[in-house]
Amino acid sequence: MVPMNSDLVVIGGGAAGIGAARAARSKGASVVLVEQARIGGDCTFTGCVPSKAVIEAAERGDGFVEAMAQAQRAIEQVAATESADVLRHEGIEVVEGVARFTGRDTLDLDGTTVGAGRVVIATGARPAVPPIPGIESVAYLTNETLFDLSSLPSSLAVLGGGPIGVEMAQAFSRLGSDVTIVEGADRLLPREEPLASATLAHVFTDSGIAVRTGSAVEKAEQLDGARGVRLHLADESVVEAQALLVAVGRTPTTQGLGLDAAGVAVDRQGFVEVDDRLRTTARGIFAAGDVAQRLQFTHVAYATGRIAALNALSRVPLRRFRTAAVPWVTFTSPEVARVGRTEAEAATRGGRVAFLPMAEVDRAISAGRTEGFVKIIVGPRTLLRGTAGGRILGATIVAPRAGEMIHEVVLAMRTGMFPARLAMTTHAYPTWSMAVQQAAAQFFGEFGGRSARPASAEPVLTEQEQVIGVVTA
Repeated sequence: MVPMNSDLVVIGGGAAGIGAARAARSKGASVVLVEQARIGGDCTFTGCVPSKAVIEAAERGDGFVEAMAQAQRAIEQVAATESADVLRHEGIEVVEGVARFTGRDTLDLDGTTVGAGRVVIATGARPAVPPIPGIESVAYLTNETLFDLSSLPSSLAVLGGGPIGVEMAQAFSRLGSDVTIVEGADRLLPREEPLASATLAHVFTDSGIAVRTGSAVEKAEQLDGARGVRLHLADESVVEAQALLVAVGRTPTTQGLGLDAAGVAVDRQGFVEVDDRLRTTARGIFAAGDVAQRLQFTHVAYATGRIAALNALSRVPLRRFRTAAVPWVTFTSPEVARVGRTEAEAATRGGRVAFLPMAEVDRAISAGRTEGFVKIIVGPRTLLRGTAGGRILGATIVAPRAGEMIHEVVLAMRTGMFPARLAMTTHAYPTWSMAVQQAAAQFFGEFGGRSARPASAEPVLTEQEQVIGVVTA
């Protein structure tokens, strides 16, 4: 039986929805969470959890069957911590069904009308499919179907060089597929520092992954039998593979929600429009996670879900979601971790850059894993200017443990720490994180033969840098 009136209705049971529901319950509010598929959403069943399980298995040298089995075991373990029964035990009313706005204050839940004075929309996103002629006739894979494969494709074409594309390209290459990655932009991971892209492209090429950047796909066609798919590129070349993974991004899920009836606006790309307090254009309705955020990460979804719920339950919504200190990681080997601004973005703000190649870090040398670098970017403070190094604006780390290393910089940014604190903090030797300390020291004079330099709006890679993926001089 669905409660006719609750303090908060949450539409969607992924990371954002769970975060919202649990935050509301922590304040003693009555909550209805509506989910039409499975509690846990994309991350648990078709995203972060299975993909990282497959990545780890591939890195260990496991075979395809064991990698997929590990992915399913991981899904089951994580899903068990956030099931409908678990949430109900926490006092959250879980409704399995479809929600649709019939007005600003009412929802239709599978034929039952309920009051909805305060709502959090958390319906997530789905894989985007580009409008390529012929793509509709191709039996392509997405992250929603990739982990259902029963056998390893002998060859795999990956359309898209963003995080999902590069992670799965490397994992399936290690599992034994002949992999070609096709990216329309002129480099992999086009949102990252150019040197991060160059490093990863070098590692991929060196390991046998074919990298086709700057390659627009003009046509796709299904071939007979097990021959798979053929992609026709703009340069008149073709890529053939037994299987095709489409990983060109994600599009928000808003179909059938009746947003017009509630007065909730979406932008030209279909994202629900929200302000920094996660309010939509309709009073009492908030939105969180991938349906409203360009930063489509599980940790962002959960954080925004909590903020949206707490603001929805407040007379004056004061909590804001700020992206300046939100990190993200691409889980390739080496990992690519980022927080805040890139060098080019900081150049107009008087930014300075400290750069340290992993080839000069003792732990990397000892491990024989010297690909990658640490780049920390600072700028002047409003009043104190460059005192104690100024203010940290961002960082990019490419290293085997970059995803762990980046959080030291994230914490420094979140707390407004001076860069001098990073340089002065004693780090255990020899750890990967020592690279952060060594890089930060460059803001205060020459360290290890290197010192900070002004940020450039167009960082230039020399020919040598482009080949080996690290700055050597």
